[in-house]
Amino acid sequence: MRALNGFRLYYQPQLDRSGRVIGAEALIRCFDADGAMISPAAFIPLAEETGLIVPIGEWVLETGCAQLRAWQAEPATAGLTLSINVSARQFHQPDFVGKVAAAVERSRIRPGGLKIELTESVVLGDIETTVLRMRQIKALGVRFALDDFGTGYSSLSYLKRLPFDQLKIDQAFVRDMEKDTSSEAIVRAILALSRSLELEVVAEGVETAAQHELLLTRGCELFQGYLFGRPVPIEDWKAG
Repeated sequence: MRALNGFRLYYQPQLDRSGRVIGAEALIRCFDADGAMISPAAFIPLAEETGLIVPIGEWVLETGCAQLRAWQAEPATAGLTLSINVSARQFHQPDFVGKVAAAVERSRIRPGGLKIELTESVVLGDIETTVLRMRQIKALGVRFALDDFGTGYSSLSYLKRLPFDQLKIDQAFVRDMEKDTSSEAIVRAILALSRSLELEVVAEGVETAAQHELLLTRGCELFQGYLFGRPVPIEDWKAG
């Protein structure tokens, strides 16, 4: 699909412990009139504040589903998964479940290849509504990942109730685990917790071979970060 008013989707690979690419996270990028990239730290808060994050999020969902469909149509990429980020404002729109169902139907994807990433800010608050909405989307076959796990007010009680399939270890812990015993202990605890709850884990922000090796020895199975590939537009995906 075409870019939306200067926005484009970039794709960052996710790999398993054998080094095989198993999917990607779709990351939105914004460009000014001269083609210069605007930092997400600048445009995302503004989009949240103005409410534009909702139509932008809908475009990301539609574009991501279209790309997933293209991958699923080719034998070499049919097994790839795609993660998309959904904001709290978008998730709590009354018609969000219907929008996801319509995007899945329109793109004719196998829904198990689509993962919706939520942060803790999405699930805090009305837990009953959140659980219901997630279950309705899970019934479509779509999966969920909890992003930046451990950086907010992580609660084991809501983690037990909410139907997540995957946790993502925040890059701050991955970055510091070599020199900070507390960060390394948190990473080990997240990995142990995920095994107990039968959740997948992705370590984000892996930038060095030493970080990767340490994560491997701690039992991490899935990885994402500059060590393996930077986010790239889809035309550069194979090169990335």
